[in-house]
Amino acid sequence: MNNSYGTLYIVATPIGNLQDITQRALDIFTQVDLIAAEDTRHSGLLLSHYGIKKPFFALHDHNEQQKADALVEKLRQGTNIALISDAGTPLISDPGFHLVRKCRQTGLKVVPLPGACAAITALCASGIASDRFCFEGFLPAKSKARKDKLQNIAEEDRTLIFYESTHRILDTLEDIEAILGAERYIVLAREITKTWETITGDTVANLRKWLAEDPNRTKGEMVLVIEGKAKSDDAEEISPQAIKALALLAKELPLKKAAAIVAELYGYKKNALYQYGLEYLD
Repeated sequence: MNNSYGTLYIVATPIGNLQDITQRALDIFTQVDLIAAEDTRHSGLLLSHYGIKKPFFALHDHNEQQKADALVEKLRQGTNIALISDAGTPLISDPGFHLVRKCRQTGLKVVPLPGACAAITALCASGIASDRFCFEGFLPAKSKARKDKLQNIAEEDRTLIFYESTHRILDTLEDIEAILGAERYIVLAREITKTWETITGDTVANLRKWLAEDPNRTKGEMVLVIEGKAKSDDAEEISPQAIKALALLAKELPLKKAAAIVAELYGYKKNALYQYGLEYLD
């Protein structure tokens, strides 16, 4: 690695409470030459709060692929850059992936600074299993695509974490209830670290009713933490005839297609057959 090159620092910033900034983050802000920010006006207020003045470079979802090369060139010229998002850890449902990937591909130094992340903060306070989890970011905006996505992960036994927006939360919960079931346990973490922080857990059906009772409960930044599907002995319940049919079809067809056909013939859930095939068929 060329020592004359600059370093890209990935810096987590507070998700609400400004006291959650780290001392290391403040030190890096004072040391770097440039700050790549999702919203320069928003980030300008953050740095102004700490009396830090640095030039900004706008890097957001709409320009990242085009602008990443320009930032890589600046790094190659010796410029030290801090990458930040509007709140929390960059790249976690925020811009930065293309830039970091280009830096890694070209041998430029990337230094991550840990800090606030809404998904992890919500998970820690949810009371839902945290040893294995899937972060899925935002679900699709349209109901059909959202249901399709939920159907694809309906059999997932790991804890599921999603971000959601104010204007879609009730519709999303309705779709979650339709696909994952009314009794699935879910925690809504709203406005984490802020004045109106609320962390509420209940069944999907009850949580949806609770939110609908008061429009104020649907406002703010939201994280959904959903209990994974309870493990079952699906593999043991599948008949030998169905297993044989699945094995034969899987030799000629993609496993998903084979599972769908056997599910139709024998009355099993296709996801259970698909998971069986992944685990037990060569």
